[in-house]
Amino acid sequence: MGGAVSAGEDNDELIDNLKEAYYIRSFLVERAFRAIDRADYYLDEYRENAYKDLAWRHGNIHLSAPCIYSEVMEALDLYPGLSFLNLGSGTGYLSTMVGLILGPFGINHGVELHADVIEYAYQKLDNFIKTSDSFDKFEFCEPCFVAGNCLEIPPHSRQYDRVYCGAGVQKEYESYMKNLLKVGGILVLPLEEKLTKITRTGQSSWETKKIISVSFAPLVLPKHGTNGKPKAVPLPVLEVRSLQELARISIRHTLRVTRDGGGAPGRGRGSSFSVGRGLAGASLHKYGPRFKRRRVHRRHCNGVVAVSGRQAPQAGAAPSADGNNNHGRGGGGGADEEEEDDEREERRRRRGSRKAPRGPAGEPGAAAATIPAVPAAPAAPAAATEGGGGGEEERERGRGGEQEERGRGGEQEERERGSRGEAVRAEPAVNVLRERILGLPLPEPLKMYLLYYREK
Repeated sequence: MGGAVSAGEDNDELIDNLKEAYYIRSFLVERAFRAIDRADYYLDEYRENAYKDLAWRHGNIHLSAPCIYSEVMEALDLYPGLSFLNLGSGTGYLSTMVGLILGPFGINHGVELHADVIEYAYQKLDNFIKTSDSFDKFEFCEPCFVAGNCLEIPPHSRQYDRVYCGAGVQKEYESYMKNLLKVGGILVLPLEEKLTKITRTGQSSWETKKIISVSFAPLVLPKHGTNGKPKAVPLPVLEVRSLQELARISIRHTLRVTRDGGGAPGRGRGSSFSVGRGLAGASLHKYGPRFKRRRVHRRHCNGVVAVSGRQAPQAGAAPSADGNNNHGRGGGGGADEEEEDDEREERRRRRGSRKAPRGPAGEPGAAAATIPAVPAAPAAPAAATEGGGGGEEERERGRGGEQEERGRGGEQEERERGSRGEAVRAEPAVNVLRERILGLPLPEPLKMYLLYYREK
């Protein structure tokens, strides 16, 4: 099943394709998908197939197609603090993405038939926690898996806000699946060759919606034990967090919110922390967690003014009386101005400038006429001061003007590079949360505990 969208060169391009095809429609789901590289859940010899919109199976290990996971994540309507049960949790890929949205006070459980797949899932989970930059950008609800057949869960076990089944459910087990839901909860499962969303609206009332056609392997039916009865599969135990764990969550959250903007923490469904910002504030960039690209904004320049004896562009300047820019700079410097105009005109010609109009003969119009200028202000006479104080003040103003002009020159150069279509340099993102934790006046073992003993 799959093949609905084009393959990507990397995880981000795959997500871009899913967005364009409208499989990913919400902000939180997109962020979760970008935070976890799908290839990390493949065996090394099959990684080249990770960014194709296709299901993958090797032995007992299985991943559904990305378009299916996208529809599932959207249909579940996740937000922080919910309880989630994944039936047929497999590699833990989906459960880990869900955990990024649920936050530290959600519940994230999975039931998997094969013990070797659970071992594989815990290896991938440990690798995500220890090495992924995304872990420090989210409030995470760590999944917990148990081995067994999901059709052998005791009938009076706890219920969940959200339930997903990753195998085709036979019609006779539909009611069994529904009973795992709390009132108001959502169940997503393959039922009669359709990915189906079932919402529990009351104790005995339901709403059903067919999403897309799918093809899943059917659920493995339970085998009876030696006494003729099926083996009961207990769900993971709910444990009360220790004060030490709660303190770690709170400290990391406080440092993360300060990093993300320092304002008052937000509340509500957009937050993966019950009193914080979490996922909605996570600074994941469109191009992935490792790099940020510097954005270049073009500013229209329609004037020239004098700055510390030299000229710099200024937006909104009035045109000169004679309609050209051949004014002097401090009484001279017309040749320098003409040279700058020639360079500007050449740059515009190379990039097909939209500012410089072309005449009927196809030649570029006069670039100088497109940028009106104001005459340079005459130099003011130095004020007579005692002890030479005026000279020192003038030198300070000169240095300040030079620094300002150097800054403007750098910005102008970036704008010109961006307008010419040159590649903008990618800068490695700094893990600010880690740096802040390491800078705390705490013993090293406590710092490592706050870092979840993560590798650098």
